[in-house]
Amino acid sequence: MSERQRPVTLTPEAFKKLEQVSTATLTSQLDKHGFRSTFLQGLYPLQPDMRMVGYAFTLRYVPTREDMVDELYDNTKNVQRLAVEAVEEDDVLVMDARGDVGAATLGNILATRLRARGARGLVTDGALRDTPGYRKLDFPAYVKGAHAATSFKVHHPLEMNVPIGCAGVLIMPGDVIVGDAEGVVAIPAAVAEEVAHAAYEQERLEEFIQQKIASGASILGVYPPNDQTKAEYETWKRQQGK
Repeated sequence: MSERQRPVTLTPEAFKKLEQVSTATLTSQLDKHGFRSTFLQGLYPLQPDMRMVGYAFTLRYVPTREDMVDELYDNTKNVQRLAVEAVEEDDVLVMDARGDVGAATLGNILATRLRARGARGLVTDGALRDTPGYRKLDFPAYVKGAHAATSFKVHHPLEMNVPIGCAGVLIMPGDVIVGDAEGVVAIPAAVAEEVAHAAYEQERLEEFIQQKIASGASILGVYPPNDQTKAEYETWKRQQGK
Protein backbone atom coordinates (compact mmCIF):
# COMPACT_ATOMS: atom_id res chain seq x y z
CA MET A 1 0.00 0.00 0.00
CA SER A 2 1.36 3.44 -0.96
CA GLU A 3 2.17 6.00 1.72
CA ARG A 4 1.42 8.88 -0.66
CA GLN A 5 -1.75 10.69 0.33
CA ARG A 6 -3.83 12.66 -2.14
CA PRO A 7 -5.29 15.95 -0.87
CA VAL A 8 -8.75 14.66 -1.80
CA THR A 9 -10.31 11.49 -3.12
CA LEU A 10 -13.50 11.93 -5.10
CA THR A 11 -16.57 9.88 -4.34
CA PRO A 12 -17.32 7.29 -7.03
CA GLU A 13 -20.41 9.31 -8.00
CA ALA A 14 -18.38 12.50 -8.54
CA PHE A 15 -15.70 10.63 -10.50
CA LYS A 16 -18.36 9.14 -12.78
CA LYS A 17 -19.92 12.56 -13.36
CA LEU A 18 -16.56 14.04 -14.35
CA GLU A 19 -16.24 11.28 -16.93
CA GLN A 20 -19.42 12.61 -18.56
CA VAL A 21 -19.26 16.42 -18.41
CA SER A 22 -17.37 18.65 -20.84
CA THR A 23 -14.31 20.74 -20.10
CA ALA A 24 -16.36 23.75 -21.28
CA THR A 25 -18.92 23.16 -18.53
CA LEU A 26 -16.18 22.65 -15.97
CA THR A 27 -14.53 25.98 -16.81
CA SER A 28 -17.90 27.69 -16.32
CA GLN A 29 -18.33 26.12 -12.90
CA LEU A 30 -14.75 26.94 -11.92
CA ASP A 31 -15.38 30.57 -12.92
CA LYS A 32 -18.26 30.60 -10.41
CA HIS A 33 -15.81 29.42 -7.75
CA GLY A 34 -13.39 32.23 -8.59
CA PHE A 35 -10.89 30.14 -10.58
CA ARG A 36 -10.19 31.89 -13.89
CA SER A 37 -7.09 30.08 -15.20
CA THR A 38 -7.90 26.37 -15.34
CA PHE A 39 -7.90 25.41 -19.05
CA LEU A 40 -4.49 24.31 -20.31
CA GLN A 41 -3.72 26.37 -23.39
CA GLY A 42 -2.39 25.14 -26.72
CA LEU A 43 -2.65 21.39 -26.13
CA TYR A 44 -4.40 18.83 -28.31
CA PRO A 45 -5.46 15.22 -27.71
CA LEU A 46 -3.73 12.33 -29.44
CA GLN A 47 -6.83 10.26 -28.70
CA PRO A 48 -9.72 12.73 -29.25
CA ASP A 49 -12.37 10.03 -28.85
CA MET A 50 -11.17 9.18 -25.33
CA ARG A 51 -11.93 11.00 -22.10
CA MET A 52 -9.55 11.34 -19.17
CA VAL A 53 -10.16 11.87 -15.46
CA GLY A 54 -7.54 11.43 -12.76
CA TYR A 55 -5.33 12.97 -10.10
CA ALA A 56 -2.29 15.03 -11.03
CA PHE A 57 1.12 13.48 -10.50
CA THR A 58 3.61 16.07 -11.69
CA LEU A 59 7.02 16.01 -13.33
CA ARG A 60 9.09 19.16 -13.77
CA TYR A 61 11.65 19.54 -16.54
CA VAL A 62 14.28 22.28 -16.68
CA PRO A 63 16.60 23.10 -19.61
CA THR A 64 19.29 20.49 -20.09
CA ARG A 65 23.02 21.01 -19.61
CA GLU A 66 25.69 18.80 -21.11
CA ASP A 67 27.40 17.94 -17.82
CA MET A 68 24.11 16.53 -16.46
CA VAL A 69 23.24 14.19 -19.32
CA ASP A 70 25.23 11.13 -18.26
CA GLU A 71 23.26 10.63 -15.04
CA LEU A 72 20.06 10.26 -17.07
CA TYR A 73 21.27 6.88 -18.32
CA ASP A 74 21.05 5.59 -14.74
CA ASN A 75 17.42 4.67 -14.07
CA THR A 76 18.00 4.86 -10.32
CA LYS A 77 18.78 8.59 -10.66
CA ASN A 78 16.72 9.66 -13.65
CA VAL A 79 13.74 11.52 -12.18
CA GLN A 80 11.68 10.90 -15.31
CA ARG A 81 12.02 7.12 -14.86
CA LEU A 82 11.46 7.38 -11.11
CA ALA A 83 8.28 9.36 -11.74
CA VAL A 84 6.95 6.73 -14.13
CA GLU A 85 7.53 4.08 -11.45
CA ALA A 86 5.93 6.26 -8.75
CA VAL A 87 2.68 6.95 -10.60
CA GLU A 88 -0.27 5.17 -9.03
CA GLU A 89 -3.68 3.96 -10.13
CA ASP A 90 -5.99 6.81 -11.26
CA ASP A 91 -3.09 9.29 -11.57
CA VAL A 92 -2.49 11.50 -14.60
CA LEU A 93 1.16 12.33 -15.27
CA VAL A 94 1.35 16.09 -15.90
CA MET A 95 4.68 17.37 -17.23
CA ASP A 96 6.07 20.90 -17.16
CA ALA A 97 8.25 21.25 -20.25
CA ARG A 98 8.20 25.05 -20.27
CA GLY A 99 6.31 24.91 -23.56
CA ASP A 100 9.46 23.69 -25.34
CA VAL A 101 8.77 21.23 -28.16
CA GLY A 102 12.43 20.93 -29.22
CA ALA A 103 12.54 17.31 -28.01
CA ALA A 104 10.11 14.78 -26.60
CA THR A 105 9.20 14.61 -22.91
CA LEU A 106 8.17 10.95 -23.10
CA GLY A 107 7.84 8.09 -25.55
CA ASN A 108 5.73 5.06 -26.29
CA ILE A 109 7.49 2.59 -23.97
CA LEU A 110 7.23 4.79 -20.88
CA ALA A 111 3.61 5.57 -21.74
CA THR A 112 2.95 1.84 -21.91
CA ARG A 113 4.44 1.48 -18.43
CA LEU A 114 2.22 4.30 -17.12
CA ARG A 115 -0.81 2.54 -18.50
CA ALA A 116 0.26 -0.76 -16.93
CA ARG A 117 0.55 0.97 -13.56
CA GLY A 118 -3.06 2.12 -13.76
CA ALA A 119 -2.52 5.74 -14.76
CA ARG A 120 -5.42 7.47 -16.51
CA GLY A 121 -3.38 9.43 -19.05
CA LEU A 122 -0.66 12.02 -19.49
CA VAL A 123 -0.39 15.74 -20.21
CA THR A 124 2.61 17.71 -21.43
CA ASP A 125 3.11 21.26 -22.63
CA GLY A 126 6.03 19.86 -24.60
CA ALA A 127 6.23 17.10 -27.20
CA LEU A 128 5.84 13.33 -27.31
CA ARG A 129 7.76 10.93 -29.53
CA ASP A 130 6.60 7.66 -31.11
CA THR A 131 3.21 9.27 -31.71
CA PRO A 132 2.14 6.91 -34.55
CA GLY A 133 2.56 3.98 -32.17
CA TYR A 134 1.12 5.92 -29.27
CA ARG A 135 -2.15 6.40 -31.09
CA LYS A 136 -2.60 2.62 -30.97
CA LEU A 137 -2.49 2.67 -27.16
CA ASP A 138 -5.74 2.79 -25.23
CA PHE A 139 -4.34 5.69 -23.20
CA PRO A 140 -5.23 9.41 -23.42
CA ALA A 141 -2.51 11.99 -24.02
CA TYR A 142 -2.63 15.77 -24.38
CA VAL A 143 0.40 17.39 -25.97
CA LYS A 144 1.69 20.59 -27.51
CA GLY A 145 3.51 18.81 -30.33
CA ALA A 146 5.45 15.81 -31.59
CA HIS A 147 9.22 15.43 -31.83
CA ALA A 148 11.31 12.37 -32.65
CA ALA A 149 14.32 13.31 -30.48
CA THR A 150 14.74 12.02 -26.92
CA SER A 151 14.14 14.37 -24.03
CA PHE A 152 17.73 14.95 -22.88
CA LYS A 153 18.49 17.06 -25.94
CA VAL A 154 16.63 19.96 -24.34
CA HIS A 155 15.00 18.71 -21.11
CA HIS A 156 16.40 17.66 -17.75
CA PRO A 157 13.93 15.99 -15.34
CA LEU A 158 14.44 17.73 -12.02
CA GLU A 159 11.54 17.11 -9.63
CA MET A 160 8.41 15.02 -9.32
CA ASN A 161 5.13 15.55 -7.49
CA VAL A 162 5.76 19.24 -6.83
CA PRO A 163 3.76 22.32 -7.91
CA ILE A 164 4.36 23.05 -11.59
CA GLY A 165 3.11 25.26 -14.38
CA CYS A 166 1.78 23.44 -17.43
CA ALA A 167 0.39 25.24 -20.47
CA GLY A 168 -0.13 28.41 -18.45
CA VAL A 169 -1.92 26.78 -15.50
CA LEU A 170 -0.72 26.02 -11.97
CA ILE A 171 -0.95 22.30 -11.28
CA MET A 172 -0.74 21.09 -7.70
CA PRO A 173 -0.15 17.42 -6.95
CA GLY A 174 -3.54 15.80 -6.45
CA ASP A 175 -5.51 18.33 -8.49
CA VAL A 176 -8.21 16.65 -10.53
CA ILE A 177 -7.37 16.60 -14.24
CA VAL A 178 -10.14 16.22 -16.82
CA GLY A 179 -9.64 15.89 -20.57
CA ASP A 180 -11.99 15.64 -23.53
CA ALA A 181 -11.80 16.33 -27.27
CA GLU A 182 -11.53 20.07 -26.58
CA GLY A 183 -8.62 19.95 -24.15
CA VAL A 184 -7.69 19.71 -20.47
CA VAL A 185 -8.97 21.38 -17.31
CA ALA A 186 -7.25 21.32 -13.91
CA ILE A 187 -9.69 21.39 -10.98
CA PRO A 188 -8.26 22.46 -7.61
CA ALA A 189 -8.63 19.49 -5.29
CA ALA A 190 -10.55 21.38 -2.60
CA VAL A 191 -13.49 22.16 -4.90
CA ALA A 192 -13.41 19.11 -7.18
CA GLU A 193 -16.26 17.20 -5.54
CA GLU A 194 -18.59 20.21 -5.54
CA VAL A 195 -17.66 21.20 -9.09
CA ALA A 196 -18.32 17.67 -10.36
CA HIS A 197 -21.91 17.66 -9.09
CA ALA A 198 -22.60 21.24 -10.17
CA ALA A 199 -21.24 20.64 -13.68
CA TYR A 200 -23.38 17.55 -14.10
CA GLU A 201 -26.49 19.48 -13.03
CA GLN A 202 -25.58 22.35 -15.39
CA GLU A 203 -25.42 19.97 -18.34
CA ARG A 204 -28.82 18.49 -17.50
CA LEU A 205 -30.29 22.00 -17.40
CA GLU A 206 -28.60 22.89 -20.69
CA GLU A 207 -29.98 19.73 -22.30
CA PHE A 208 -33.47 20.93 -21.38
CA ILE A 209 -32.78 24.47 -22.58
CA GLN A 210 -31.40 23.22 -25.88
CA GLN A 211 -34.53 21.15 -26.46
CA LYS A 212 -36.73 24.20 -25.84
CA ILE A 213 -34.73 26.41 -28.18
CA ALA A 214 -34.63 23.70 -30.87
CA SER A 215 -38.43 23.59 -30.61
CA GLY A 216 -38.67 27.30 -31.34
CA ALA A 217 -38.46 29.00 -27.93
CA SER A 218 -36.80 32.41 -27.67
CA ILE A 219 -33.60 32.62 -25.69
CA LEU A 220 -35.21 35.43 -23.65
CA GLY A 221 -36.16 34.00 -20.29
CA VAL A 222 -34.78 30.62 -21.29
CA TYR A 223 -31.05 31.19 -21.63
CA PRO A 224 -30.29 32.07 -18.91
CA PRO A 225 -33.43 30.55 -17.39
CA ASN A 226 -35.94 32.65 -15.47
CA ASP A 227 -38.09 31.26 -12.64
CA GLN A 228 -40.70 29.88 -15.03
CA THR A 229 -38.10 28.02 -17.09
CA LYS A 230 -36.51 26.66 -13.93
CA ALA A 231 -39.88 25.35 -12.77
CA GLU A 232 -40.45 23.73 -16.18
CA TYR A 233 -37.01 22.16 -15.89
CA GLU A 234 -37.84 20.58 -12.53
CA THR A 235 -41.00 19.09 -14.04
CA TRP A 236 -39.00 17.80 -17.02
CA LYS A 237 -36.46 16.18 -14.70
CA ARG A 238 -39.18 14.31 -12.84
CA GLN A 239 -40.69 13.14 -16.11
CA GLN A 240 -37.30 11.99 -17.35
CA GLY A 241 -36.51 10.28 -14.07
CA LYS A 242 -33.29 12.30 -13.82
